[in-house]
Amino acid sequence: MMEQNQQNDPVKSPEIQEMIISNRIGQISAELAKRLNIAPERALELFYESKTCADLHDKRTGLYMYSNLYVADEFMREKEY
Repeated sequence: MMEQNQQNDPVKSPEIQEMIISNRIGQISAELAKRLNIAPERALELFYESKTCADLHDKRTGLYMYSNLYVADEFMREKEY
């Protein structure tokens, strides 16, 4: 019964997952804009071009399980190198 509930869980649908990740990317970009003192649109551009963003979308990395602030920290570390 539990297994059936997990399969029918609407949160697991690709559409909902994409909405969740998009919302998170917006929040991460807002944080980066503050840290870097740049426009939110520019922060979003930089984040989308980053390996950190690719890793966030790649379930194998596990990055999606970490907080938005952690992901922002990862981006900042990536930009240092």
